[in-house]
Amino acid sequence: MGPQTLSLPTSLAREVKGTLAEWAAGEKMDRLWRGDATLWTGRDEDRWLGWLRLVEQQRARREEFGRVSEDVRLAGFRHVVVVGMGGSSLCPDVFARTFAPAPGHPTLRVLDSTVPARIRAVEQEIDPRRTLFVVSSKSGSTVEPSALAAHFLERARSLLGSQASSHFVAITDPGTELDRQARRDGYRRIFHGVASVGGRFSALSHFGMVPAAAMGVSVPRLLDRALLMVDACAFDRPGAENPGLTLGVVLAAAARDGKDKLTLVLSPGIAPLGDWIEQLVAESLGKQGRGIVPVVGESLAAPRTYGEDRIFVHVRLVSAPSEEQDRAVAALERAGFPVVRIDVADPTDLGQEFFRWEIATAVAGSILGVNPFDQPDVEAAKVAARRITAVVEEQGGLPPESPTMSGDGLQLFADPVNARDLAAAAREASPAAWLRAHLARLGAGDYLAILAFLDPNPAVTPALQEIRESVRDASRVATTLGFGPRYLHSTGQLHKGGPERGLFLILTAEEAASPPIPGRRYGFGELSRAQARGDHEVLVARGRRVLRVHLTGGEKAGLAALRRALLP
Repeated sequence: MGPQTLSLPTSLAREVKGTLAEWAAGEKMDRLWRGDATLWTGRDEDRWLGWLRLVEQQRARREEFGRVSEDVRLAGFRHVVVVGMGGSSLCPDVFARTFAPAPGHPTLRVLDSTVPARIRAVEQEIDPRRTLFVVSSKSGSTVEPSALAAHFLERARSLLGSQASSHFVAITDPGTELDRQARRDGYRRIFHGVASVGGRFSALSHFGMVPAAAMGVSVPRLLDRALLMVDACAFDRPGAENPGLTLGVVLAAAARDGKDKLTLVLSPGIAPLGDWIEQLVAESLGKQGRGIVPVVGESLAAPRTYGEDRIFVHVRLVSAPSEEQDRAVAALERAGFPVVRIDVADPTDLGQEFFRWEIATAVAGSILGVNPFDQPDVEAAKVAARRITAVVEEQGGLPPESPTMSGDGLQLFADPVNARDLAAAAREASPAAWLRAHLARLGAGDYLAILAFLDPNPAVTPALQEIRESVRDASRVATTLGFGPRYLHSTGQLHKGGPERGLFLILTAEEAASPPIPGRRYGFGELSRAQARGDHEVLVARGRRVLRVHLTGGEKAGLAALRRALLP
């Protein structure tokens, strides 16, 4: 297990040392492992600590994972497609983008989007006759995997007839609607989650391990390596020698000191881990006006580029480090920024990182005074989206709306308060002027969140990265990029429940065609637009600074217009 080292300013180091001593004196790690809910808010936290003992339980099932791997290989599947959201899909996504499939095993793909262009991209890559679909949902009723499962099952039936259901497996908690549906439809297998393990803490449960086994990753080795971290984070490990406890204390102490922009620097070989950490930290800690803002995917820049609200965590793959990252992090350290260094020996040690960050998040939640296992503000956006899709069901189309400002291929939508502020600040009545006025509202300690209901393809993602990093360089603020609807199940909780420091830019685009959703009067395009509109409504209701932009000429032309407006 690689070392974890700290380079902290004197005042922060002193606070960390004092907090570790306080935890030791109060035997708080022992209380954590015993499930003492009063360590947090005293509500129901004790019901959500099953993840603490998952590794030992899963190691006892190593033969089951071997059978999963062999079954998928012998069946001759070429692809495994996980359809899920949030905690049900982010860990498989880490494996899919980190590991190549073992010889004779299928390629793993994750589909966690309702954007038609993304669905079409996956469909063009796979042959449903040689694909295993993994429908993954803890609650069993999440709208996105339910719609995607219905879509792919209908398509598989058109090609395979009665054999279609043998190409589907489900991962869900016992007794859910998905559990019942999978039994009725005759799915190939049903794997159950653990009721006491929330979605974002479920990486080492079947939600993460079954897809890993399907692509031929050695699950027993992952779990054996993870056990080292479980032992290192045990209740009787002293503070400085307990990596999960120490990391959690550092993150919480930094946040209380105003350094709440957790900037993750990950070696290229394990960079996908950042998206998983982002959800865990943002959704667990962003509530009651408190929180930590994870910053993932920003390229490193000179120290002068960053404000005083930053803390950097460098997760370094020892077997394949980036010399450029090493130099940049060393420069940040010399400049006095707080830096945590975590060495990961090999990608197989990802299981260790899942557990390290779970412990750290639980500890940070205790120090910040929040329940890290709930998500009270996530449901609001779902309710708003359901209300809009109910209108679509009744009327056959989205409720009409008029843009507040339009031109040059851009339609801008703003509520009366934000519209008033932007009109007063803009130099002229044009989309470009309003967009620049929107960005001009960024101040020290704020962050820009670009929320794109677009296909994260090789053309779209670099264009948005260019915009966010240009804003960072010009304003010295942190920036984040989230793709909808994935972010609704990840950073969406932080956006609504965390500190009022976010400036939000929601993007949608005109779609050429929208695949229908079986059993609904609307398709995925309407669902995606409804989700964007619903999130906009809730952000407005929470008093956030938000502007929604619709790209009327499609993704390529629309992004070019957006770039011209924002980066003259």
